[in-house]
Amino acid sequence: MRILSTILFVTMIFGTAVGQGRYEYTSDATEAYNLVMSLRFDEARTKIRYVKLNDPNNLIVHYIENYLDFFTCYINEDKAEFDRLETNKDYRIKLIKEGDSTSPYHLYLQASIRLHWALARLKFSEYITSFREVNKAFKLLKQNEKKFPKFMPNKKDLGILHAMVGTIPDNYKWGVELLTSLTGTIDQGKAEIKEVLDFSDNNYFIYEHETRVLYAYLLMHLDNDGDNAWKMLRTSKFDPTQNPLAAFTMANVAMRTGRNDEAIELLLNRPQGDEYHPFPYLDFMLGNAKMRRLDADSDQYFLKYLNEFKGIHFIKESYQRLSWNALINEDMASFYQYNKKIKSEGNSVTGGDKNALLDAQVPVIHHVALLKARLLFDGGYYQKGYDVLKSHSSDDFKDRRSKLEFTYRLGRILHKLKKYHSAISFYEKTIENGENESWYFACNSALQTGLLFEELKSYDQAKAYFQKCTTISPDEHKTGLHQQAKAGLSRINKKL
Repeated sequence: MRILSTILFVTMIFGTAVGQGRYEYTSDATEAYNLVMSLRFDEARTKIRYVKLNDPNNLIVHYIENYLDFFTCYINEDKAEFDRLETNKDYRIKLIKEGDSTSPYHLYLQASIRLHWALARLKFSEYITSFREVNKAFKLLKQNEKKFPKFMPNKKDLGILHAMVGTIPDNYKWGVELLTSLTGTIDQGKAEIKEVLDFSDNNYFIYEHETRVLYAYLLMHLDNDGDNAWKMLRTSKFDPTQNPLAAFTMANVAMRTGRNDEAIELLLNRPQGDEYHPFPYLDFMLGNAKMRRLDADSDQYFLKYLNEFKGIHFIKESYQRLSWNALINEDMASFYQYNKKIKSEGNSVTGGDKNALLDAQVPVIHHVALLKARLLFDGGYYQKGYDVLKSHSSDDFKDRRSKLEFTYRLGRILHKLKKYHSAISFYEKTIENGENESWYFACNSALQTGLLFEELKSYDQAKAYFQKCTTISPDEHKTGLHQQAKAGLSRINKKL
């Protein structure tokens, strides 16, 4: 769900229609859209009012305004605000239904607005209503596809849904099967997005940037191809110094592909000021990136996030990071203080918050060497992580969890250092000793071994380890790990 939450800010339009109740991306409407996508909401509202007054028959303005409401709800996570703004959905759809029914935008905009609110509902755990909204959107998109098979915005949205339904974890399949008519595969979705991307390479397409972002995320999450995902964003015209969403997207990919220094620079240089809608999550990201480099000032960004963010997510995770920072700096009083905050503040809906709570409830304090190695690894500082652990052995750790984490961390680091034989040995030790434990180490070891063998083109062995991953059910990260294993099996089955 997190992966869907991070890549589904897409949609809409690239041509014009004429007549009463038309859908046209005029210069003023384009400016309003670009202001929304740059999070310059006050200016966007002014421009939206101008379009409504001076071009009242142009229904595209209601879609742009819906995008503004969606981002407001998604970033702020204020339930009262969500309930208030969500009431605009049916009114906007009603207006659009009265527009030109011969236009490819007619059904598309109705579907896209529903997708916006389906995604926003996930922030507030309204899963059943969200599934139903997605189903309505999917049916509208399929209907529109029959009428306008070459309409690129429609193809882009269908590509998202087709790719994502192809990786739905088993524990969410009930919702898809019971509440929706969604069908599709990873390959189908990727092909559709690639077709849109190829079109945007040779034609003016207002959603070129969003298409590139979307395809980059598919490459990273479904193809395990982080290098090309990063290259696609770096070669785009998305400017992270002028657009907070661009900074968010590029920093997110950088942090997931071992480019932590680049992520820090992107986040430090992001545009800030009164003209931009506040985006506190970027401080949370910056705190994480700096902690992965073991920077002493990482705590200030988590504290800033906690002070400024009024939503519901990543609160427990922020306190967890503050407790880690205290532990690394041997400030045990602050460690215990923050550990209590993990249990009492925020909620445990998202995976990160849920894992933070589970971690806080374990009576064992993290071994500092293991914690440092974990953070350095997550930042892509593999040799530094190895240097932290190379003088240790399993006997140095007293509890079962730490012993298991030690073999897991070494396997991960050696894998990235391309010492494959040693990495496989540590992965297998972790699987053997931990597959029946509640921790995620064995499950991810199986996944990573599958990825390693896939990289070596040993596809039978890769398939076996991907399948092994899906049989291990840890209390943490299970959904995401199984989703990646399923994507791996999809790739492998085409090569056997």
